[in-house]
Amino acid sequence: MRQLLQKRLAAKVILTILVVCLIPTVFNSVLFYQSASDVVKENVRESSRQIARQAAESLSFIFSNGSDMSDLIYSNERIQEIVKDDLNHRSSATEEDQEYMTSYLNSNIYTSSFVRILYVLKEDGMSWGSGTFSPYKLSKVNIDGLDWAKEAVRRDGELVWGGLQYDRFSGAGENTDLVLPITRVLKDFDTMENIAYIQVSLDGKAVLDKINQIKLGKTGHFFVVNEQAEVVIDNDLNTLHAPVQNKEMRKYILSDKREFEFEEDDIPYYGVTEPIGNGWLIVGRVPTSEITGELISIQKIIIGASILFGILAILVGSFIAKKVTDPVKILTEQMKLVGEGNLKVRTSVDSKDEIGMMSSEFNHMINRVEDLLQQVKEEQNQKQEAVLRAIKHRINPHFLFNTLSTIRWLVQFKETERANTALTALSKLLEGNMGKTGTFISIKEEVELVEQFMVILQIRYEQKFHLVTDFEEGVEDCEIPRMLLQPIVENAIFHGIVPTGTEGTVWITGNNIPGGIQIEIRDDGVGVEEDKLQRVQKSSVGDNSYVGIGLSHVADSIRLYFGPDSTFEISSGDGTVVKLVLMTKNGGDQGV
Repeated sequence: MRQLLQKRLAAKVILTILVVCLIPTVFNSVLFYQSASDVVKENVRESSRQIARQAAESLSFIFSNGSDMSDLIYSNERIQEIVKDDLNHRSSATEEDQEYMTSYLNSNIYTSSFVRILYVLKEDGMSWGSGTFSPYKLSKVNIDGLDWAKEAVRRDGELVWGGLQYDRFSGAGENTDLVLPITRVLKDFDTMENIAYIQVSLDGKAVLDKINQIKLGKTGHFFVVNEQAEVVIDNDLNTLHAPVQNKEMRKYILSDKREFEFEEDDIPYYGVTEPIGNGWLIVGRVPTSEITGELISIQKIIIGASILFGILAILVGSFIAKKVTDPVKILTEQMKLVGEGNLKVRTSVDSKDEIGMMSSEFNHMINRVEDLLQQVKEEQNQKQEAVLRAIKHRINPHFLFNTLSTIRWLVQFKETERANTALTALSKLLEGNMGKTGTFISIKEEVELVEQFMVILQIRYEQKFHLVTDFEEGVEDCEIPRMLLQPIVENAIFHGIVPTGTEGTVWITGNNIPGGIQIEIRDDGVGVEEDKLQRVQKSSVGDNSYVGIGLSHVADSIRLYFGPDSTFEISSGDGTVVKLVLMTKNGGDQGV
């Protein structure tokens, strides 16, 4: 990207206009976003506080039903007398008293939709309860030893609020009624002694439903804690009667913070608290992202505006840049055509500025280059022809077609591993033959390409071909023209080993000789018949056969790139032997 900006004048113009347009846009957007954020956040906080107050008022109303019912029973003198008579073992009106107590408790639970169960409990003697009260279940526990009973005695007539729990004393089997118990001691008003416990149980399900009706964001929720920050009411029953788990949140609750922010599992949360009439706190928590939805909308508007202005800046910049760069583009295109070899090109930019001067000088330069090229054309003609033949030979269409056909059949018959091997070898071979590193290549690299070539031929002909190399020290590092050895190896396999129908071997040896190197390629194939050997030795570029093209390329490369004492010999006996003597060529391009 940086290089593009450095090289393209149009890109620089567009970037400049883009920056000029976006600076005020971004500045105004940030200023607007900051101001709007403050307003939105304040509205969100106020809305959350109102929701918390609404929740607290709803729970306070429910709790007042329970406390009022407890006061009503506590102040009933007849109930007090019935309990005292039972304690003193007076049985004169037992049946009537029993009927009164049962009727009184059952009738009062219908006066409030939030009162679920009423109990008057004693450790000794008779106890009473509404609904399906079970004296048997009560007999299984020591009432005076229960925590809520001890706390009621300690409070000496004041209310003791218990957290959400399942009722223990009703029903024939296991009871699953969720209740919120409110307990106090019943006193003898004459002696002020504790004579029983009054327990009013609010409907826990109704309490949870009331809390669930009040929403805080999409996933936020409310729960209730006592003075010690222990959860007493929550939809998640596993959290009941335990301290708030998040330490940061618990710290804010105990410090009586009405609003706070904290993190849980790396997610920012917003918290709000509100006191309830019985001394507890209702706590709301919600991910911060859910209550700042308006901010997200503002962000989208700002981003959209910035993108729109950016597109506008790019369009304006492109228009201006086009006016400036069109003449430069014309000159550049003409230069590209010259770079591709078309020396007949002449620029047609007609202007009085610097670009016009460049155009004139460019035309003058092309005229001089054309003259110089004409002078060296004959000298380079033979070399160019050899290079063209090499280019034709690098990707032999016939070989490539047969190889791809072989791979297609391998894939069709699900021989995936062999197909993959062939594709890998073909890819490496084509990459090497593309000549990205120039005309010359080390002998070691050429041999590696030959190895890939032989892998493909093995798969294609379903024969094993072995390559054995033996080079003296330093020979492998010598550079030779690309594709000098491969055509010889290909002829050895195609004309020598393949006709045998069995596996074969190709040997490549290299030795240092005074002033150059000697390379010998030998195979154990069928050899070459005498008349065909003479034709091969005389092959030229005009021969359209594969042998002619390949070996002509070898012969021409040796003649063009190596010294005059270099030789290219082919002999046949038990197999075929090709010997290359490559001598250093003084004063010219060479690889040895």
